[in-house]
Amino acid sequence: MSLTQQELDRYKRHTILTEIGMEGQLILKKASVLIVGTGGLGSPIAMYLAASGVGKLGLIDFDVVDASNLQRQIIHKNSRIGDAKTDSAAESLREINPFVELELYNERLTRDNALSIFEHYDVVCDGTDNFATRYLVNDACVLSQTVNVFGSIRQFEGQVSVFGTSDGPCYRCLFPEPPEPGTVPSCAEAGVLGVLPGVIGTLQATEVIKQITGIGEPLVGRLLNYDALQMRFNEVKFLKDPECPCCGEMPDITSLGDYETLCGTGFVFEDQKQISADELSIWLQEVDRPVIIDVREPMELTEGCIPGSINIPMNEVPHRLDEIPRDKPVVIYCHLGIRSLHVINWLKNEAYTKLVNLDGGIEAWNSAHGSE
Repeated sequence: MSLTQQELDRYKRHTILTEIGMEGQLILKKASVLIVGTGGLGSPIAMYLAASGVGKLGLIDFDVVDASNLQRQIIHKNSRIGDAKTDSAAESLREINPFVELELYNERLTRDNALSIFEHYDVVCDGTDNFATRYLVNDACVLSQTVNVFGSIRQFEGQVSVFGTSDGPCYRCLFPEPPEPGTVPSCAEAGVLGVLPGVIGTLQATEVIKQITGIGEPLVGRLLNYDALQMRFNEVKFLKDPECPCCGEMPDITSLGDYETLCGTGFVFEDQKQISADELSIWLQEVDRPVIIDVREPMELTEGCIPGSINIPMNEVPHRLDEIPRDKPVVIYCHLGIRSLHVINWLKNEAYTKLVNLDGGIEAWNSAHGSE
């Protein structure tokens, strides 16, 4: 394998770097990287790795481009709203560098396909936004002996680390168990500063290049934290856990499991009454209208509220029970209807019996009636 004259012209700012040079650029050309997610993090990761000359990029995503993505997912364009994200991303990447080979997986990453996909790549870059997929990516990387360059973002903060190297810790060494379902809002629920994924994704791309070329000191055993509001970085060091169930000396995880159940996203709430946005709208016109409790955080209220609702954030519910009547019907809602189910489940243990969940949360309400 060699570099064409066009490639030599393209990568000359790389090849004059002593640490990379011609040999390093050829190593990049021979390398293959899988990017899980082509959203906020996947955008800068894919764009910079393509520009840098990584020979093969795999893109896996099952979603389509939405207008709400464009505030931060810079690989997509307004004209591509409704297109598959993988196709949209590929179109941008071909414009950036036609010498890069692209492999598109317009599908959800699951325990059934992860290992068969990962085995074709040198590095996996995690650009996902949920815990179920993060644990899946981690375990699949450990089992397939593939390096995992991790990143996460929320509101104004981000994290970067490198997991799954031969002598380094994995994601489970740092986070053995996922948080309780509903306790950590997603970006869709909590919001995210538009430029934040650019910072974190670029750092991930940097770590990928370092892994491929062997230069510098990688973020192995180090979690880099970034605070955009304070414009500060800090670092947390951690060790490989010899008792880690995934990468430890006697691992229990020898195959991929049910990550939806592990992280609570697949949990079935039995005997919970649900109501649609349209049904609630009709009920609110009646004399015996229900009490409406909004369990979102105050910062989320800019997305709109149901008229007459009382805002009691999820973590304040145990301290504000006097505001939630026991003798009247109570409809509880959040952003998508997940946190509200957990609140209802907790309130049932406190002898509340007239609880109803708004299916789809404020998203469903706004879609049906507009933001009020």
